[in-house]
Amino acid sequence: MSRVSPTLEGFRVAFRRPSLTLAEISWRWTVGAAACALFLFSVLEYLDTLPVTNVDALLLRTRQPVLIGQALGHIFRGSLPRIVMALSVAAVALTVLWILAASVGRMATLRSLIDYFAEKQRSMNHGPRDGGSESIPFTNSVPVPKKGSGPLGSLLRLNFLRAAVALAAVLSFVGAIILVQMVSVGFTSSSAAGGATAAASVPRPNPGPGLAFLLFFPLTGLTFAAWSTLNWILSLAGMFAVCGAGNAAQDAMGALSTAVGFCRERAGPVFAVSTWTGLAHLTVFVVATTAISVPLGFVQIVPGRVVLIAVILVTVAYFAVADWLHMVRLAGYVCIAEMPEALLAPPPPPTPLPVPTIAAPPVQTTIDRDEPILSDLSNLAVET
Repeated sequence: MSRVSPTLEGFRVAFRRPSLTLAEISWRWTVGAAACALFLFSVLEYLDTLPVTNVDALLLRTRQPVLIGQALGHIFRGSLPRIVMALSVAAVALTVLWILAASVGRMATLRSLIDYFAEKQRSMNHGPRDGGSESIPFTNSVPVPKKGSGPLGSLLRLNFLRAAVALAAVLSFVGAIILVQMVSVGFTSSSAAGGATAAASVPRPNPGPGLAFLLFFPLTGLTFAAWSTLNWILSLAGMFAVCGAGNAAQDAMGALSTAVGFCRERAGPVFAVSTWTGLAHLTVFVVATTAISVPLGFVQIVPGRVVLIAVILVTVAYFAVADWLHMVRLAGYVCIAEMPEALLAPPPPPTPLPVPTIAAPPVQTTIDRDEPILSDLSNLAVET
């Protein structure tokens, strides 16, 4: 059998099955459009509830920064609890919508991918099996439960865990900001207290911002790394929730355990698929940002509506290509899980051809007595 490249198979599936990308775009963009609409309506409704007196309107018309700041402070005074409550309700509603849409959409795309690679495997084996599509399962030490709540229930639980991890990351980010602020303010206060005896005319350096910088970025970096790793593992576990080991759906914890074993035992192909699709995504992002900067450079020449439409079109095209690359990566993972490991291993190095040995002429160990140089006669003439 010819060997299979999971990355090339992922691109091949994405080109041959555009309906998978359309399904991915459908549920993703539905959630995104709902989020944008809900945010816009929430902001408009919130602005309608703000009290604006005649004095505030007069101060806003003065175009003086100080007076405008006083008017805005009076308008937004006491309205923070309402906006926090509105954002909390909107976030909960969008999270529930995302969990449902992601579970249904992922189950549909994964089943289609599994059927595709099962059919491809049967064609490579030169002979379809009876009894429907059957794939070679991924071998690991995780037991497969006989009963479960079905793939949809497992996907709902996994996506709920992804939402919980995202919430924990946001809270960790906020906690890092509070911790850095407390440490910076405390260090600054101690520095000011220690320098109280110094002359008032001598300015003392304030090391608080530097300390905040040194603490903020490592904390946020660790938070982002932990969130991205857990989110990726939970997203990968959804593949085994739909069709796990033994071609049977697993529960959420079983799928998560299988995903960890999958990454450990198939680390090379998984890393290759992730790396190539990540580089492709980075290239698309650079091209999109460059394309967006072109119309923005003509803001003073071209009408603003034209520039806005161009930016929106480039942004939409970028998100579409990003979703297509996400489907490529998912198809590569399914290929790794469904194909036998022997087909995914790199080909063995070619054996070197044996070098033919040329027999050397025999070494003469005797003395030729007829050699003229060995003659004992002087001025030996050559006979003619």
